[in-house]
Amino acid sequence: MKRDVIEIEGFKVEVFSLNTAIVGSGAAGFNAADRLFNYGQKDIAIITEGLKMGTSRNTGSDKQTYYKLTLAGNESDSVYEMASTLFNGGSMDGDLALVEAALSAQSFYHLVDIGVPFPHDRFGEFVGYKTDHDPRQRASSAGPLTSKFMTEKLEEQVRQKGIRIFDGYQVIGILTAKPEAHEKRAIGLLALNINKLADQDHRYVLFNCTNIVYATGGPAGIYASSVYPESQTGASGLAFEAGVMGKNLTESQYGIASVKFRWNLSGTYQQVLPRYISVEQDGSDEKEFLNSYFDDPGKMLDAVFLKGYQWPFDPKKIKNYASSIVDILVYNETVLKGRKVYLDFRHNPGWASRDGELDFSLLGKEAYQYLENSAALFGRPIDRLAQMNQPAVDLYQENGIDLRDEYLEIAVSAQHNNGGLSANIWWESNVKHFFPVGEVNGSHGVYRPGGTALNAGQVGSTRAAQYIAARYQEEPLDKHQFISLVGEQVMKKISLGEAFSANTSGSKNVLEIRQEIGERMSRKGAHIRSARKAAEGALEAKKQLQSLVEATELSSIYELPLAFQNYDLLITQYVYLSAINDYIEKGGKSRGSYLVYDPEGELPLTGLAETFRFSISAGLLTDKIQRVLYNNSQCRFKWEEVKAIPQEDSWFENVWNKYMKQEIFKTEK
Repeated sequence: MKRDVIEIEGFKVEVFSLNTAIVGSGAAGFNAADRLFNYGQKDIAIITEGLKMGTSRNTGSDKQTYYKLTLAGNESDSVYEMASTLFNGGSMDGDLALVEAALSAQSFYHLVDIGVPFPHDRFGEFVGYKTDHDPRQRASSAGPLTSKFMTEKLEEQVRQKGIRIFDGYQVIGILTAKPEAHEKRAIGLLALNINKLADQDHRYVLFNCTNIVYATGGPAGIYASSVYPESQTGASGLAFEAGVMGKNLTESQYGIASVKFRWNLSGTYQQVLPRYISVEQDGSDEKEFLNSYFDDPGKMLDAVFLKGYQWPFDPKKIKNYASSIVDILVYNETVLKGRKVYLDFRHNPGWASRDGELDFSLLGKEAYQYLENSAALFGRPIDRLAQMNQPAVDLYQENGIDLRDEYLEIAVSAQHNNGGLSANIWWESNVKHFFPVGEVNGSHGVYRPGGTALNAGQVGSTRAAQYIAARYQEEPLDKHQFISLVGEQVMKKISLGEAFSANTSGSKNVLEIRQEIGERMSRKGAHIRSARKAAEGALEAKKQLQSLVEATELSSIYELPLAFQNYDLLITQYVYLSAINDYIEKGGKSRGSYLVYDPEGELPLTGLAETFRFSISAGLLTDKIQRVLYNNSQCRFKWEEVKAIPQEDSWFENVWNKYMKQEIFKTEK
């Protein structure tokens, strides 16, 4: 890595030149750096807003899942069969499904080797369990903090190798060039040095690089109701601005989560059958609201229990009092009625109890047997939770919430984006030398087995590192050539930053604008959708983006990073809401983890608002993928057929020859 200082239109700017810059310090970003170093490319660095930020390090569930090939027992499985499971979720390219299946064991064992405590039996078999949308028992877990353990162990590898980490650097621009008769390529990054914002000569930093591995996570900041950690905002808008194609942006997952401490309330949190209560904003008028909608207390208990297995909201699980009716009723209380909803683990659901003791005979066979096998047919929900999963109780205690002594406020929240940036089987995007990995990459389809995201992040970052090490080893551009190509782009962003800084007459502060962005998405682009709301929201986001500088007033230069985040989030939100509107206009119905309003559809339950009227997608568009390019504040969409799972020549000698000649790195146009 080489360091220079240049002057560009009166601004002194540091320039670091290197082969590969990795943006993001989650599990995917650290793995990309670790793999690159191991494959021989050591001229690399990690750029991060903050090492302790992001989803990988700060989120989880009662038993956070890692999905991989079956590695224990006598149950048959194969790479192709796992690929078929991923592919059959709909709107997923078969070649990506095959890669994610093929590298799942390699990626899993790498994590095992560096110390992630996945459990195995005394014979060394890594046993599994069945997760949602999983026909086998491919899931494994290191407990509630699986992704945190992954991130920490991968960081240890990076530090042991002495890989440079630029901590406190926020990327604000992806720099590109389009050589004559060639495709656009990424050649650098512009970042804010958050550590030295007050010093104009050190405020902006350039990275002149041959490759960019982009591991910035999902678009968390566009939502108000979110289980993403508050430290995670995402940076998809910068990629859209640079010409990177989006894919399946309509497909996100939503589920019930706690509000004060953001955490997924799946698994045992539901299976212990807590009491759902609703109150007015001032805490008055407490009531168990589920009772009003179910015609039988046993059905209510079963729906709550199955919410543990079937945690993501799913419109296919609404009718006949299925588990996702719970999400609908929580949304009805919180958003439409403006009340607060809590889980109470201190008392049993009143409707299903006698003198405070739960009547377990009301349970269906599946729920009863599960609790019986877990020796949990007794006591209060908190007692059952302690019996079945004490770490789930401890987790909240460690974050200032005692489930034995207080209610737990909840909401239906955004959790994960199955879509994202588009890339090929080596995780390279349409902008050459730019590799989106982790959640920012949109490799998933409509449905995916729980835990697939952690596998995809490890597989994708490994593939990007393999390709860079094999094909993109060249030195970065000469600094003079680099500046001549990116000077205009750099000054446009610096001018934006200085305009934010100079505005003293804006009408709103950065946090007020952030709140507006989040509330807009939660109202108009979350799990309850309509074409009208999506179109309105997209237009509002576009107008707010156009007037952002004039509307923003910074209290100090230290709010400049938040202003740039708002800029990114508004581009992201505009593109996402436009994608939702485009899907519905193409005839798209309710699927995945969202409900689309259909005036010809059915209401989930009598008495609910018209906004919940819906019909299930009958397979329309599940064999297609929506792709989008953002340019000059406009979105251009195209729908393409999914690629089938490849049937490759697996004759050993033929594969060996192609491998030795590096023909495996050829990509389809």
